[in-house]
This record gives sequence, structure tokens and C-alpha cells, in this order.
Amino acid sequence: MGAGRTGWGTGAAFLPPLPDRQMAIVSSLAAAFARHGEELSLVGGIVRDRLLGRPLPADLDLTTSAVTEVTRRAGHEAGATSAYLVGERFGTVGFIFDGEPDTPVQVEVTTYRQEHYPDASRRPAVTLGGTLADDLARRDFTINAIAADAATGRLVDPFGGQADLHLGIVRAVGDPDARFAEDPLRLLRAARFVAILGLRLDPETAAAMRRGASGLTRISQERVLAELDRLLTGEYVEHGLETLRETGLLAAALPELVSLAETTGPADGYGHREKDLWEHTKTVVGRTPPRRAVRWAALLHDAAKPKTRTVDASGEVHFFGHERAGAKMAAKLLRRLKADRVTEQAVTRLVELHARPEAYEPDWTDSAVRRLALEAGDVLDDLLDLAAADVTSARERQQRRAAERIAALRDHIARLEAEQALSQLQSPLDGDALMALFDRPPGRWIAVVKDHLRELVIDGDLAPGDTETAERIAREIVARVGA
Repeated sequence: MGAGRTGWGTGAAFLPPLPDRQMAIVSSLAAAFARHGEELSLVGGIVRDRLLGRPLPADLDLTTSAVTEVTRRAGHEAGATSAYLVGERFGTVGFIFDGEPDTPVQVEVTTYRQEHYPDASRRPAVTLGGTLADDLARRDFTINAIAADAATGRLVDPFGGQADLHLGIVRAVGDPDARFAEDPLRLLRAARFVAILGLRLDPETAAAMRRGASGLTRISQERVLAELDRLLTGEYVEHGLETLRETGLLAAALPELVSLAETTGPADGYGHREKDLWEHTKTVVGRTPPRRAVRWAALLHDAAKPKTRTVDASGEVHFFGHERAGAKMAAKLLRRLKADRVTEQAVTRLVELHARPEAYEPDWTDSAVRRLALEAGDVLDDLLDLAAADVTSARERQQRRAAERIAALRDHIARLEAEQALSQLQSPLDGDALMALFDRPPGRWIAVVKDHLRELVIDGDLAPGDTETAERIAREIVARVGA
């Protein structure tokens, strides 16, 4: 079923039609739930992102008045190829909708629910049932508390989420202190929406975040890391990081960076002015590609500068050894956040090596460049991107020279890689091997055989290490051309 046959409206009170594949699934589900006399609505991120015109995830989240068993039956009637219970306590049933050539679509349908926090443990007591308004009232922010009727696309927006989207505001649903006390991870979610969507905090919500920042210590490190990952890869990451600092969440989630954030570069007694490390760090993070490891490395690359700072007799400020000290800080921080070992090692290596590419000069030998590439290993591309972003001088000439230096290093590495690739496109048998194989002295015949074998390698008809096949072909050539 295409989007044009659903009857969804297109005005301000309606959600714009979804892409055809998703629209067909939603329409089938809406019809199935209606046959059971139940309500069904799209809710949460997909509604928000559709209203913003952002790319949509393939998966769908819906909420319903139906109980779990009815949801399961309706999903199968709508054409789901498989179903699974996400959590009976939460009333969520997951469905998989297959379809070629489309990839499978995952759909989760949750019964309307209300959450209560009866004691200091803050574990919610979930009550299934109620109304759609009850369900929306328990959500975190107004921009996530908008629903769209699955059959008509008509929007249900009791908390003004559309207006807040239009104004670019993250506002808590109801009492912000209560929302953050219920689940302190919402503190980081607010900052994450700033980083991803380019929104700003509602003043009351921001004030509640400052009051409740310490509550983040009740959240598991794995959940904290997941939110920080999303924040760091956001398009507006600089604003997200500043939100962490302004609300006190930086001290709660990343206390290792508090000293860095407080280094704002005042003029010293010698008339020098130091670099504002926090502003520099935010800028570097924003300039790097939105890849997890390089964004973390950009955030942490100067983390050890405050504790390695020294001033010499002339008043010059130095940060001797901050790369190695920063690498140790990065490893300890990521270990605390329960990051996977691969990420920890990648970020640690990037922090330790981040200044090396900036020292490149045209007179570097091939061996020096190869040594850097080997030390960087799998993170070489990230290292070069980090080094390119780590030039934030206000002087245009200095920026240009630094950019030229990194570009020249990239070219040098590319040349070495090309030469290495060409060196591998050789005959599997060298002259010594051919003379031993045929028990013959050197001569023009060796070049004839080697050139033919090399052409086969270049054409992809012979593997560089396939000596057995190469020997057979060599015998055929020698037998054909003779002495």
C-alpha cells in the first residue's frame, strides 16, 4: 500500500505520510487493531523526526490501548512474520515485517502505561492501561510526547511539543524536577537532543538540570556511556558539550574534564594569553568527522594539559608529556564508563599520537612516515582527521600552513601505500626460483616468463603467492618458446 492511499492529511494537525514501506506497515497495523476495537498511534522519535523533516529510522514505535495478547494477534493479522515479547511488565510486543527487496522492519507496540515511583529506589511501578493522554504524560520531553493516530495521521499533542519544535526548545513534560528525579538519565538525554537536533534548553528545564545533576550518579556507567556516544556524534556537538558544562552534568558524568573546562585562558603575569582549552576542545570535536573513536579522542586529546602545565623562565607555557598523560587518562575514563576494549585502545592511541602528524615536514624520510603509519595502525585515518581538526588558531596563515602540512603527510602516506601495492603485483617466481626450477643459467628467458606471470597477477588471473600455478604456467611458456 503506497502513501497516497492511506487518507492521511497533510495539514498542521496531521503527520506527513511516512515512506511507502513504513506507511504500508502502519496502515496494515491500524486496520488490524481497529478490527479488535483498539486504538493505535505512532509515538516518540519517529513522530518528532518526521515533523522536523529529518531522516527516519527504519524501525517503528507505536502505543495502543490493547493488552499484550490482543497486540500479538493484531500484529500477525497485519502480516508480521515473527513476534517476540520485549517485556511483559512493560507491555511491549516486537514484530518483524519481512519484505523483498526491502530489509526487515522492526516494530514495537506498547500498551498504554503509567509509571509511579513509590520509594527511594526510584524503580518505577508500571501500571498498564489508561489513556493515550496518560501515556504521553509519563514521557520525558514535550517534543517526544506527540502521538499520531495510525489510521488517520492526526496528531495528539497535549503538551505543546509541536510549538517547542518550532521554537527549537527542549522542555520537560510537566514538572522538570519530577521528570529528572524519576530517571536521571533524562538529564543526559536533554543534552543529547541539543547536540543532535540543534535545540536549546527551556530555562526551567535547564534550572532543574542544574539542581538534579548529582542524580546522574545513580545511573549505570553503561547507560551514561551510551548517551555520551550519541551526544558526541551529534551535528551540534559543541552546543551539547557546553550544555553539559553549564548544567553541571560535565562534573557528574566526566569529572576528569572539569579542570579542562575551567581553563579559560586568562592573561598571565608575563603578558601572554594562554589558549582557552575548553573552547579549543569543543571546536576540535566539532571539526572531526562524526565517528565515535575520533570524537572521543578529540574530546580527550588535551585533557591532561591542566596537570602537565609548566611555565619557563621566559614566561612561556608548556605542557610537556600531556599526550602520554592524556592517553592514560583516556584509558582510565573509558574503563570507568565500561567502554569496549577496542574503543578504549583506539582512543588511547589517538590521544597519545595526536601531536605527531602536526610535526611533519617535507624532509621526513619514507621510513619515518611508515613508522608513524605502523604505530597508528587501524586508526591512521582517524589520527589524520584529528590532527587536521586540531588547528584552531585565529591566524589564517598559521591555519593554512598547518592544513598544508597534514595534506602533504596524507600525500606521502598515499604514495607509500601505492608503492607498496605495486610491489605486491609481482611474479610469484623471481629469477632465482626460475633458474632453480629449470636448472638453467640467467638469460632473456627469465624476463619473458616473469613478465607474463606479472601480467597475470595484474589482471587478477594469478594470485601473487600462488607459486604452484605459476610453476605450471612457467613450464608451459618455456616449453612453447624453447631455449
